[in-house]
Amino acid sequence: MHISKLDELNRRAFLKRSAQMGALGAAAPFAMNMSLINDASAFTGTGPYQALVCLFLLGGNDHDDTLIPYDDTNYNLYNTIRGGGGGQTAGGIARAKADLAATVLNPVVPQTLTNNMQYALHPAMTRMKARWDQQRLATLLNVGTLIRPTTLAEYQSQNRVQNPLPFGLFSHNDQQSVWQSSAPEGATSGWGGRLADIAMSSNTNTIFTAISAAGNSVFLTGQSALAYQVSGSGAIRLRSGNTRVAGSTVALDMMRQIMTQPDPSSHIFEGEYNRVTKRSIDSEGVYSAGVNGATLNTSFAQNNSTSGIAAQLRIVARSIAARQALGVNRQVFFVTMGGYDHHDNLITGHNTLLGQLDFAMDAFYQATIEMGIADKVTLFTASDFGRTLSSNGDGSDHGWGGHHFILGGGVKGGRHYGVAPPVATTGSAQVGQGRLLPTTSVDQYGATLSSWLGASTGEMSTLFPNIGNFSGTNLGFFN
Repeated sequence: MHISKLDELNRRAFLKRSAQMGALGAAAPFAMNMSLINDASAFTGTGPYQALVCLFLLGGNDHDDTLIPYDDTNYNLYNTIRGGGGGQTAGGIARAKADLAATVLNPVVPQTLTNNMQYALHPAMTRMKARWDQQRLATLLNVGTLIRPTTLAEYQSQNRVQNPLPFGLFSHNDQQSVWQSSAPEGATSGWGGRLADIAMSSNTNTIFTAISAAGNSVFLTGQSALAYQVSGSGAIRLRSGNTRVAGSTVALDMMRQIMTQPDPSSHIFEGEYNRVTKRSIDSEGVYSAGVNGATLNTSFAQNNSTSGIAAQLRIVARSIAARQALGVNRQVFFVTMGGYDHHDNLITGHNTLLGQLDFAMDAFYQATIEMGIADKVTLFTASDFGRTLSSNGDGSDHGWGGHHFILGGGVKGGRHYGVAPPVATTGSAQVGQGRLLPTTSVDQYGATLSSWLGASTGEMSTLFPNIGNFSGTNLGFFN
């Protein structure tokens, strides 16, 4: 059985910090102790504001219906495998080639991909096609969870000590966790949170270093950093401090005072509860004042309504607009979009989702242009896994590797990165039914993003415990 180095790192950090807490003494506030004993960081994020935004597509996005082979040879293979009958008309879960003409991706510099592949975006993604042409959107081909570079023979091996694989392949919960944390479900920290740990030193108000518009997630949980959770409409208020008591605001004020006053007793946990509650209420005030005071004219409404992902990206944009009021210089955000587990209804369902995704990503990028910091904010996609190239009749099944997007003014766009997989259901590039064997690891993907935000080479092994198994930690998709 393969044992992740992350467990050992966490164990060492816990023992080290426990000893430090003992030296500080129990008289000091517990949370204050935790914030004071962070490990020294070599984080280089001391320049202009920068932010990363992880957009996680829950359910396993069908990459073969997102980035579609377009040249005749590869399109015909795609059409046959996906049940289109081998021609160039729609059928099964294959798109008609004529429907892809408006979203063909022509690299800004000549690129020769596997088998002379040419790609087109899903027909609903016309805005991302425009951002590609502007060299602000890049694709990363066949990226997935890996512990080390893996061949088909190693995947098929029975020796998991010598040939380790990520835990829970093809399992939603485990693969979401491995993508976000480098460990299976139950992980205690994610690489976004570990990145926030070392980015906190760049911020005056560290509580807003990591912000989630998608509830609790392991991705933004660090050793010290925790996600500040917001909703699509703004700060989430403490329910117990936000409701009238017997219809009385006076009683509410008295309850807040009781909840947040210094603990007169010697009970450390009761006192800490009061301090944490006060900090939450105070942070809500700071966040709300900052966001409400920021002006942002970009519309996130599509056809007079705002989708869930557009609302999440809107609050992220408003948070960034309030960066000075919030006292932050480096931030990591997390948003999610569900519904991608298309075992059926792929053609219709994916049309709707990718249309919403295309609009929301474009509106967010437009907002960064409005703020004058498009080159300082990078949005990237992630998902549980890719899906099978083969059709199950009306959809596709769980896969492994998949294709993803990187969007931002600092992105070296209009290019494909990684290795294009052959269009096939057999061969050394996949593990059955067209499930891609990843050629680029999530660790390499995350390391490139983290380096852009300011993480040093020496910090990569803390962020990504398996990064030493891979030869390249910079995939080159930033200017």
